[in-house]
Amino acid sequence: MSGICGWFASPTASPAERIAAMARTLHTSLTGESICRTAADCALAIAAPRGEGGTLYQNETLWIACQGAAYFNTAALQDIAGRQGTAAALAESYRRLGPACLTELRGAFSVAIFDLAAQRALLAVDRLGIRPLCFAPSDSGVVFGATTDSVTAHPAVARQIDPQSVYDYLYFHMIPSPRTIYQNVEKLLPGQYLLFANGCWSKHFYWRMRYQDDSGESQRELAEEFRGLLRQTARRALAQPHAKLGNFLSGGTDSSTLAGIVTEVTGTHADTYSIGFAAEGYDESHYADIAVKHFGTRHHTYYVTPQDVVDAIPLIARAYDEPFGNASAVPSYYCAKMAKADGVDLMIAGDGGDELFGGNVRYVKQKTFDLYHTLPAALRQAVIEPLAFGFPGAQHLPPLRKLQSYISQAKVPLPDRLESYNFLHRTPLQEILQEAFLKQLDLAEPMENLREVYQRTQGNAALHRMLHLDLKTTLADNDLRKVNRACEMAGVAVAYPLLDDAMVEFSGRIPDDLMIKGYHLRYFFKDSLKDFLPPEIIKKSKHGFGLPFGLWLNQHAPLRELVGDSLQSLRKRHYINPRYLDILLDQGRRDHANYYGVMIWVMVMLEQWLQHHVDGIPSRLD
Repeated sequence: MSGICGWFASPTASPAERIAAMARTLHTSLTGESICRTAADCALAIAAPRGEGGTLYQNETLWIACQGAAYFNTAALQDIAGRQGTAAALAESYRRLGPACLTELRGAFSVAIFDLAAQRALLAVDRLGIRPLCFAPSDSGVVFGATTDSVTAHPAVARQIDPQSVYDYLYFHMIPSPRTIYQNVEKLLPGQYLLFANGCWSKHFYWRMRYQDDSGESQRELAEEFRGLLRQTARRALAQPHAKLGNFLSGGTDSSTLAGIVTEVTGTHADTYSIGFAAEGYDESHYADIAVKHFGTRHHTYYVTPQDVVDAIPLIARAYDEPFGNASAVPSYYCAKMAKADGVDLMIAGDGGDELFGGNVRYVKQKTFDLYHTLPAALRQAVIEPLAFGFPGAQHLPPLRKLQSYISQAKVPLPDRLESYNFLHRTPLQEILQEAFLKQLDLAEPMENLREVYQRTQGNAALHRMLHLDLKTTLADNDLRKVNRACEMAGVAVAYPLLDDAMVEFSGRIPDDLMIKGYHLRYFFKDSLKDFLPPEIIKKSKHGFGLPFGLWLNQHAPLRELVGDSLQSLRKRHYINPRYLDILLDQGRRDHANYYGVMIWVMVMLEQWLQHHVDGIPSRLD
């Protein structure tokens, strides 16, 4: 993917060839020629999309690379950026504020600042983690890059697979930051920067999402501001360099809203792109058709086939710099590819609405569990729990069995309760993982990762803590990686108007009981747009670009063959118990194809990634 890379305070042989090799790993069909700079013990390169100029600044004591759609919060800095480039404006801000210059920067970006006079380096990513950045400490300095591939292209960084990261991948279906698939290589978290000075490095947050319990504003005032922000953020996204614009359109609330807003802002019929599936229960293209008719967009639909999945699996494994198990990468790629064939070079995506405005079903589900604790303790302990757990044969009576499950989950605190249905909690790990692999793992780490983000929330409501957690794990670690890389595979850029900094900060001012009213998800968002969106879309439940992988696995012989070959190879890597893989395939062939298909996909994509990035050699466990 496009981005920056380099090293600081780390003397390297043949620096010009080395930085060029690191930059080549970032090249896509979107990037032009890399710009590289080297000195005695540092190097900096940027591989940026064509037309994104002014991203590299250099004088005798200061080097700055800034990649992405960045802008500033002051007119003076924005004027410099317009005339001399974003990096030059950032240089002016850094001279005044030092590392605090990041507070004046907005948008989607990754940044590297080399202060040669102070022998100090600063690396940072934007507030939402849209533009990722990885780093690895070297013997005397730090190596960094937009991808793990760019970092491990440096000879000081070993490409040693981290067993803990493999486990984290199986747990989350991706590898959450700060870990990466490689030992000693980390990712920066959203809103975080790394400071290297005096031979030591440290990480800090320059921004944290802030939630207000009560902003004091009326719902009407907030709704008016929200509608204005939708137009403002859409205009800012449309200002990015492009020849032809396209819109992802799933027929959901976010993509439909943006299709309508773009149509309104541009005064033309927006081009919208959707995915369909010839599979019962998966195809929701009719909701996209409702939005198309309502807003008058020029619409395009591609129906993904089982053979498309077969063709895409190796492409995705090769394109992602870490194992990635979100199957909706496939329809996202084909949707972007269809747009590219139509001449589109910038896609508008609706990601972020659920995590900002309360759209995930688990938010209201947790409210149901929390109700249990509003009952008097005496009633719970003396009546309900003895009935549920002490009544003879209760486990054989469906109502009491459900009550047992409800009470057991209600007693688990958040955020742990959110992982109650995790695949790795449904079966003893000794049955899933091989013993030698299991011994190397810290089984508590995945939950510790979630708890840290949950507790770090600057807000008191449980909803705000879940939203803050999802901004990191669901959005930055998962959905943004999925869409960014799928679009780069297809050769189009992507913008996220709902993740504009102004919109993000605004969402933190919405009271939690207005964001979700009773059990109505996204109440504020939908009520604010009830006269803008079609009623069918206001009322629809969340779906998205889900993939009928489990269903197609039983119907399409080439897909079965690819899956079988992949799992056969995975058996030899000493991660997964062969018996568990047999169980997955057996259950997937029966009545639970879609359920077990999720974990089959995760396993297949792990093996495919290892084949493309570790040369098919089983990774060692030492």
